[in-house]
Amino acid sequence: MKNENFYMLAKTMFGLEEVLAKELEELGAQNVKIKNRAVSFKGDKGFMYKANLNIRTALRILKPIAHFQAKNEKELYTKICEIEWTKIFDLKNTFSTNATTHSDIFTHSKYASLLMKDAIADTFRKKFGKRPNVDPKTADITINLHIAKHTCTVSLDSSGDSLHKRGYKSDAVTAPMNEVLAAGLILLSEWNKKSNFHDPMCGSGTLLIEAALIAYNIPANIFRNKFGFEGWRDFDPKLWKIIKENSLNKEKYYEGKITGSDNFQKAVRITRNNINNALMHENIKVKNANFFEDKISESTFVIFNPPYGERIGLGTNDFYEKIGSTLKHYYQGCTVWLISSDLENMKYIGLKPNKKIKLMNGELECSFRKFKIYEGSKKRINNKKTR
Repeated sequence: MKNENFYMLAKTMFGLEEVLAKELEELGAQNVKIKNRAVSFKGDKGFMYKANLNIRTALRILKPIAHFQAKNEKELYTKICEIEWTKIFDLKNTFSTNATTHSDIFTHSKYASLLMKDAIADTFRKKFGKRPNVDPKTADITINLHIAKHTCTVSLDSSGDSLHKRGYKSDAVTAPMNEVLAAGLILLSEWNKKSNFHDPMCGSGTLLIEAALIAYNIPANIFRNKFGFEGWRDFDPKLWKIIKENSLNKEKYYEGKITGSDNFQKAVRITRNNINNALMHENIKVKNANFFEDKISESTFVIFNPPYGERIGLGTNDFYEKIGSTLKHYYQGCTVWLISSDLENMKYIGLKPNKKIKLMNGELECSFRKFKIYEGSKKRINNKKTR
């Protein structure tokens, strides 16, 4: 019997919705529609497996199973009890619940999640006299509740753990970049996947590894040990094996070089460990170097996320002013993208950005800015061309 298409929702970060929609369309999703921090689409079971494995900018992929209205806690509990949970998973399975609420009535997401957990447990207890165990960390089944005013949506989480947990990061510096955000920045930058790629403040190496996965067209989540759908009653291991093999067979050749550096030896050591975990030790080269003293070759494509706090070693204004000066003198002929939440002090870079993109990194508002670094001014370059 052919798998039927069903509605799904891919969650993401603010500012990455269009990139995610493009990824889904290129992968073969149907009825793709952009929403706030999410993209809805249709596909079959195989596509759900493929999306979890390949999509770089989704945090999780949900399969809605029930929509209803609830005006109070009692009604919410009753409606959740009406879902046929015993047909979705077994007593032997572990489960966990989570909720997001945007409602004047259901103001606490943790309480809404707890209410759903109790309703599911009571449904099993009523039928079998006992209930499945709850496992908040490694559950077989993860169930999501979304409440907007009175509208409630219950979904099965096909991803399980957030998809930013790729599986290659064994260690990290303080406040490491989220892998989904890193992939989103690279895709937003429209890097051609041919030129050299460099991150001069590489931290834990997230941008470098995500760039390599993109350049070689390797599935984003190939290193993950488990996805949520693997605990579902209708999980098809043969289909899953085929999806993985087909996805890996689409690897491409990349002629450029991917390089990184960091002023802190510990960061370089952490990055190298993570690169090894991603089986990229031959594809990414990292060195211990000071950004303000290290010159790079022309035509290199650069993306970086300046550190903050103690790692700066300068006053914030001086730090950004020095970044601008370094770019002007050592990065001539390069395209440079920089992301920071320090919006006020970014003006001290002293270069006019060619493009600005607003993003959210958790609760932090960030600006992702593009700088084309010319030798001298744009005007002088244009004058040379017209002579």
